[in-house]
Amino acid sequence: MSPTPDSAVRAYIEQHRAAFLDDLAEWLRIPSVSADPGRAADVRRSADWLAAKLKETGFPTVEVWETDGAPAVFAEWPSGDDDAPTVLVYGHHDVQPAAREDGWHTDPFEPVVKDGRLYGRGAADDKGQVFFHTLGVRAHLAATGRTAPAVNLKLIVEGEEEFGSPNFPALIRARADRLACDSVIVSDTGMWSEDTPTVCTGMRGLVECQIDLYGPDQDIHSGSFGGAVPNPATEAARLVAALHDEDRRVAIPGFYDGVVELTDAERELFAELPFDEERWQRTAHSHATLGEAGFSTLERVWARPTAEVNGIGGGYQGPGGKTIVPSSAQLKLSFRLVAGQDTDRIQQAVREWTAARLPGGVRHEIAFTGATRPCLTPLDHPALRSVVRAMGRAFGQKIRFTREGGSGPAADLQDVLGVPVLFLGISVPSDGWHAPNEKVELDLLMKGVETAAHLWDDLAGSTAGSIAGPDAPVAPGAP
Repeated sequence: MSPTPDSAVRAYIEQHRAAFLDDLAEWLRIPSVSADPGRAADVRRSADWLAAKLKETGFPTVEVWETDGAPAVFAEWPSGDDDAPTVLVYGHHDVQPAAREDGWHTDPFEPVVKDGRLYGRGAADDKGQVFFHTLGVRAHLAATGRTAPAVNLKLIVEGEEEFGSPNFPALIRARADRLACDSVIVSDTGMWSEDTPTVCTGMRGLVECQIDLYGPDQDIHSGSFGGAVPNPATEAARLVAALHDEDRRVAIPGFYDGVVELTDAERELFAELPFDEERWQRTAHSHATLGEAGFSTLERVWARPTAEVNGIGGGYQGPGGKTIVPSSAQLKLSFRLVAGQDTDRIQQAVREWTAARLPGGVRHEIAFTGATRPCLTPLDHPALRSVVRAMGRAFGQKIRFTREGGSGPAADLQDVLGVPVLFLGISVPSDGWHAPNEKVELDLLMKGVETAAHLWDDLAGSTAGSIAGPDAPVAPGAP
């Protein structure tokens, strides 16, 4: 009896697992720290290494794309089928800074395998999750007997994600014709836990600003002038106090315009997750949970917009007292946004709200530092269903759903290319992104390989509707 496609995929992965991990370890040894100008040559070396490995994998087109900063890597492998969809995989090859003295048990750029885990900077974020696609596509070809993927497969792997992707939006706008696709797969995310595989369906957007307030031309005597002139530190505090109402909702007029509200089905799906609020609170190093009334903790961090005071200052901060009315004060604010909110409109609303609340005699300047748009994939989208089926085959269990409270460049791809963004990641919270002793669970990494091997055939439509995986509906009542 000939092997089933699933067993053929697993057999190929197991046969090539050791060589795959050797290659990944070689890539992890390159300290591609994009935030450190002294590592620019290493970031370039990382891009060149990946480009060579993608050629070795079989991609007929591989290019290193220059930006005003670090290079990105582009690869393309046509299916040969005029009707095949085009899929773009996104990831990044740069990593966070790391040094042994930060608390690493081993050299962060000398990978170590221990107890079924691969330790090293970038193991999970994001080299491991980018690299599993190389073995995944080869397993896909081996199991199906194809000489090219079932989809027109493209990759874009940037080199500046770890310090805000400053040049990525311009790159994708300039290269939009080459990046054109029907859907984007982002492999720079994770799952709920080792025992609860999940697919992320959205990320929040982000707007940040600094507000500088100016009152008297210099610090002045609080006895002689206090209570009779505007105090910028007091006005900063009044702005902060006015930021939320009694239900912890953001009180800026127009802030919630366009917000895509959670459906009952989505709230049910979030509630299915084995969420331990006390444990989450300990992870947050917080002594309580608090937020917008009427929503659970997960709903607040995944699906509701927020306003946070990141910093507040002004006046005398030294030892003892100094009885002054300070000449200036500062606020740093950040706003996490959800689907339906527009970053430009939010910035304008913050400007108008600030100006309206300040008294005469207090001059202010407000500066916004970039913006990231939110993205959300509908639960019934066919491409999301394909991701869920592919993961269901790999993990052999029901796939649940999460969102991501943070922000990333996925929305730029969604906006510029005009296509849905799907998330395929196998990392778990204990992997320690950005922390000492970052690692990836090797068994989960192989599940990522297996998921990728199944995904291309499903997205091409050859298995859509015939393989649902074990109990893996996309949403309650979904067909």
